[in-house]
Order: sequence, then structure tokens, then C-alpha cells
Amino acid sequence: MKVKVIPVLEDNYMYLVIEEDTREAVAVDVAVPKRLLEIAGREGVSLTTVLTTHHHWDHARGNVELARLQPGMVVMGGDERICGLTRMLVHEEELRFGAIHVRCLLTPGHTSGHMSYFLWEDESLDPPALFSGDALSVAGCGWHLEGTAQQMYQSLTETLGTLPPQTKVFCGHEHTLCNLEFAHTVEPHNDHVRAKLSWAQKRDEDDVPTVPSTLGEELLYNPFLRVAEEAVRKFTGKVAPAEVLEVLCRERACFQQAVEPPQPQARALLALQWGLLGHQK
Repeated sequence: MKVKVIPVLEDNYMYLVIEEDTREAVAVDVAVPKRLLEIAGREGVSLTTVLTTHHHWDHARGNVELARLQPGMVVMGGDERICGLTRMLVHEEELRFGAIHVRCLLTPGHTSGHMSYFLWEDESLDPPALFSGDALSVAGCGWHLEGTAQQMYQSLTETLGTLPPQTKVFCGHEHTLCNLEFAHTVEPHNDHVRAKLSWAQKRDEDDVPTVPSTLGEELLYNPFLRVAEEAVRKFTGKVAPAEVLEVLCRERACFQQAVEPPQPQARALLALQWGLLGHQK
């Protein structure tokens, strides 16, 4: 299993997952279909399927155009609002693409129908992969726009947090540096946060992606997966995990606005990215 990381738009990622024996390929979160097809052509693979994590325009807007350019394309997801959807998936449904297994994991919070995808190959030395969209990012998570903090806690801790620690995490956005700066304010004495922040700053200077991380690493420095830790509870002033997560999400939003205040012309774009103005058909 080979994963091509494809930066698009301002800070999004889409992915091309290649089954190296059959040369069949699956795309995740198609935002710029022509670029995807160019890369698939260079790789010499047959692109058959799209896995969409959620309905927001920056993750799903390319589905219809891709299907037009590539007739017969199957577009899968867990939300009927996903544009171009041809097959609805359910929680824990399993798919197969050659040697690649896919387990579909419903992870509501950011959106009610958010689906994350866990991929692995039997008898392979390569670690499994998680395509987490906006449910889980490097050192962070997406805004819980449609779900509750309790739903997001269950998605992060019970659904994703129990996957094998060696799982590679491929998220939907390059928000790592800001996420880690916030994590450092939550746990200023966490050596793992400091080390990862230093690493991310160098990656940012070199304009190099910070994905993937691993789930085991996330458990060491991602405050949204560390809601039971005393330092994180102290920062929020809460004890119940969902309440800790709720405060973290609120404080993270305030932190980003303070660090990167939106310009007037960017506010409409941010509203679209956060799903507040609907999505493109």
C-alpha cells in the first residue's frame, strides 16, 4: 500500500492510495480532481473509488467533476449531503481493494456523518493507515460544528484512540504548527509537545508536509486525546472528559483567532471551510 500525499487549496490534503500489486487506486477527499487524475496518470494506476470523509466543500467539491472526467467512478461516504455520492456507508462496514482492507468508522462531531477510514493489508510489515479527515489532525481535531462534545469524545477516544498505536494518521489539513503551539499552552512542561513543536517549525520553514503522524505519537502530545491527563484537566478547570474536551475546543478557537485573526475578505472562505454557509453542489 502506497500513499501519495497531495496538498491542495490553502491547507487541505487529498490522498491517493495505491494497491501496488493490482495498481488499483482509491482517492480520499477529492478537492481538485484534475490534479488527482494527473498524479494517477503519472503513477500508472487505475482510479476506481473515492472515499469522502465528510460533506464540507473543501473535502467533497471535486467528486462530481471527477465522475464526469472518469465515468463509472464510485463515490463513497457516510453522509447523504456528500456531493456526487453513489454509495452510502455505515459504521464498521468493511471494503476490499485488492490486498487492502478498509474499515469505515463513523466519527461524528465535526459533522454528524463524518466517516474515517482505517486501512491495512494482511501479513504486511507496513503499519496500517487512518484517513481521519477533520475528526483527528496532527496535535488537534476539527471543530465540533454539528455534534456534541460527548460525541466528539467518543469518536476520538473510543473509536480512533483504540486503534493500533503504530497506525499512520493522514488528516485533512495542515494545521500542525498552530495545533502544537496551542498544545504547548495546555501542557507547557510536556517534553513530547516541545520536541514535536520544534520539528514542526522546521518542517514549516522548509514548506514540507507534517503528515503522517502516528496514533501512538498523538497520544503523547495531542491534548484532545489526553483529556484524562491531570495537566489538561487543570488547564480547562474540568474533570469529566467531555467537559474537558468542550473547553479545549473553545480555547483552541480563541487561540487561533488571537494568533491568526481572519482578514475581512477571508471570513466568507473560513465560514465555508467550517461548513457555516453550506457546501457546493
